[in-house]
Amino acid sequence: MAHCTISTISAFRDNYIWCIHDDSTAVIVDPGDATPVLRFLEDNNLDLEAALVTHHHPDHVGGIQTLGTNFPNLRVIGSPESRFGGIKEQVREGDSVIAGGNSFSVIDVPGHTLDHIAFVLSNEESTHLFCGDTLFSAGCGRLFEGTAKQMHDSLRKLQNLPAETQIYCAHEYTLSNLDFALSLMPNNKDLQDYHNQCTLKRENNESTIPTTLSQELKINPFLRESDPEIIDNLQTLNYKALSEAEDRFAAIRHAKDNA
Repeated sequence: MAHCTISTISAFRDNYIWCIHDDSTAVIVDPGDATPVLRFLEDNNLDLEAALVTHHHPDHVGGIQTLGTNFPNLRVIGSPESRFGGIKEQVREGDSVIAGGNSFSVIDVPGHTLDHIAFVLSNEESTHLFCGDTLFSAGCGRLFEGTAKQMHDSLRKLQNLPAETQIYCAHEYTLSNLDFALSLMPNNKDLQDYHNQCTLKRENNESTIPTTLSQELKINPFLRESDPEIIDNLQTLNYKALSEAEDRFAAIRHAKDNA
């Protein structure tokens, strides 16, 4: 991994657009809105080389056409399954793509959408995961197209990354996710502490992202479907057939959707 900085660009009400850059060249992840991206690039005197697309939803791709007008050689990199028509370079699981002097590996993570992929930037010292709407802090994406099994399998893939992986998701959903997590794990001390930390950050208008995989393994109910406290509380909510991990995951997702 070349020397680079990962900067946050806020968009809409709660979106995060990630910019991986050195002193001259930038790669952007999920630019749903061109305006804040162009402002950031101008303020930092950066040339935009590539846009990495995790999935086709408008709040992740809506700015690409305008960015392409401003940067005619813009590379738009995404899944061959994407319903977004602007993909110029197709990548799938197992591929690596060089952009901005860095190598990003690709993981297929269907669930939120069927075309969803994630990008991993890593070296011997650090790992950075750009996962769109697959894994959030204390949560995961809604199942708009995929099945619970697909999302469960996708999250299991992400759990195989190094524990200290920095997770760059695309939304500031942390506090609402933590409130739900506490309803299933009210006695989880790590969760209580993290809720307090994130509440303070948001009161100070600070981002709670990136999080780390090690943190999420402690507090994210979608990564803890075998936690006895979660199972007990799902049973209290009248969820049945909880013997399999996938079924417990589906119950947690259903409970969150109806919270």
